[in-house]
Parts: sequence; structure tokens; C-alpha cells
Amino acid sequence: MERRTIGAAALEVGAIGLGCMPMNWGYTASQQHGEGSVRTVHAALDRGCTLLDTADMYGPFTNELVLGRALKHRRDQAFLSTKVGLLVGDQHIVANGRPGYVKRACDASLRRLQTDHIDLYQLHRSDPEVPIEETWGAMAELVAAGKVRALGLCAVGARAPRRRGARTHDLTLHQLERIQQVFPVSSVEAELSVWSPDALEALLPWCETRGVGFLAAMPLGNGYLTGTLTPGQGFEPEDLRARHPRFTAEMMAANQPVVAGLRRVGARHGVTPGQIALAWVLAQGRHVVPIPGTKKERWATQNAKAAAVQLTRHDLAEIASLPPARGSWD
Repeated sequence: MERRTIGAAALEVGAIGLGCMPMNWGYTASQQHGEGSVRTVHAALDRGCTLLDTADMYGPFTNELVLGRALKHRRDQAFLSTKVGLLVGDQHIVANGRPGYVKRACDASLRRLQTDHIDLYQLHRSDPEVPIEETWGAMAELVAAGKVRALGLCAVGARAPRRRGARTHDLTLHQLERIQQVFPVSSVEAELSVWSPDALEALLPWCETRGVGFLAAMPLGNGYLTGTLTPGQGFEPEDLRARHPRFTAEMMAANQPVVAGLRRVGARHGVTPGQIALAWVLAQGRHVVPIPGTKKERWATQNAKAAAVQLTRHDLAEIASLPPARGSWD
């Protein structure tokens, strides 16, 4: 598989990564099986998908435990990314960016992952009650201590959770500029897909001009762009799509033209709509690495093959002409 570079530290990863969250958090709880997830991680590594993306809040904590088992004898083959800064409560999620907490959380992640270092440590959300420079400074100390190789931020421009009545807080380009003065930002992770292209406007160019890697989260639109979901099929209560405005029966039906367009392009290349969706993300820049999430070995294998798809100018123009996705994304 083609290799791409993450940040100023020139950390190399496979052009397509693996999002590990669905293995035991956020999607179809009835289909989450630890050993199957281990096989999925191994399948991804076998095909060059070296960047494995997780977080301490996924589970919480169990996602890192699965990766620890999966990488017990293959740690040197993986580029391991995990996140800090969010806590899962009984009824809500809160941000915690206090320096002491960040350091304790890193040590706990290292134990669960059964490793002595994290390749990329990401701030999952900024804490409205803690200056982001303080949080970032604590993370930089982890690099100096040899526990972390590089730092990144997740969900820039997305709304962060409320904490003890604090106002909603966004990570912005201004904040990125501020923390760059504290310690280099190696990567930014945010949503980017055919049906959610907002990052193309400012965030992606910001990363490109500064040599910052961009990790494209949800490049398959939470599975919708694969063409395998049926409008009105319903989701399990714990599945985040069960409460998502774009996954109502009405909106799933309304957005079928997007999938149909990807399917037409895919037919010319002999590949699936999902592989075209990933190839489109790859075509947005050499600094972009999509991290499609899956818990199934067959999907990880299929996603990896998208790295070999070369879209033409005609393909890209056709995709650009597709109708914008309907339905709120918030």
C-alpha cells in the first residue's frame, strides 16, 4: 500500500487507516465480539493499514484493551493513535483537559494497550474550563518523557460536550495557531467524506500549508456511502445512528442519489461505492489519511483495496456534481 506522512515529524503510515471505535462502542452492540475484532486488526495490518485509531472513551476503555490484545505480537507493525480528553458519565460525556488528568490518562492507556509508547496522542476535545495551551503543554511533556511520539487534535470545528454548565466550546483554527506556538501539531482529525465535505473549505488547506497531517474521520458516512444500508432498516438503540438526523428513513431515502453516483463511478472501475468514497478522500491531498471504522475483517480488507483506485478528472467532476447531502449533521 502507498505510504503517507503525518506531520513535521515525518511519521509514515499506510494511506488508509483503521478506525477501531465500532469494535465495541457506538454501533450495533449485538455484533461486537472481541476475537473477531482482533482478526480485523490483523487483516488491516496484513494489507498495509498501519494507522490504528482508538480512544480511551471508546467502551469506555475496552477498545484500547482489544487493541492491546491484537498488537501483543505485532506492535512494531502498527502506528498506534489514541485520544484523551473525554469522559463517559452515566448520562452524558464531559471534557477534561486538566494537565494532571491528561498525564494519568496516558499512563492508563499505555497499560491497556500493552505498550511503552503511543505513536500519536490526540486531544479528543478541548475543555472549556482549561486553557488549551495548558492541556497541550501537558501532552508535550509526555513527548519529552518518551511516552508519546507526536501530538494531534480531534474534531476541530465540531461542538464539544458541555461540562458543569459551561458553554459549548469549539476547537478552531485560531486555537490551532495558538498551540502551534507551544508544541507542533502533527495531525488534525475531523470528518471528511463525499456527503460531509466542509473540511475542504479551510481546515484541509490549513493543514496542507503547515505540513500537518489530516486524518479523515467517518469517510464512509457512518456506513451510508457503502450502499449497504437500506432506508428504514432501523438501528439498535445503542447505535449512534438511531438518533442521527441523516439516518431517519426519510433522509436515507432522500440521499440515495449520492450513493447511486458513487455506484456509477465504481462500475467503471469495477469497485464498490464505498471504495470510491475512500478514493475520493485520498484524492483530496497527499497529507490526507482516511480512517474508515469497522469491526469486520471483510470490510477492513475491502477498504484497504481502495488505496489502489485511481480516480480520473472525469470521476472527480462527476462526484463533485452529485447533489449535496440532505439532513442535519448535528
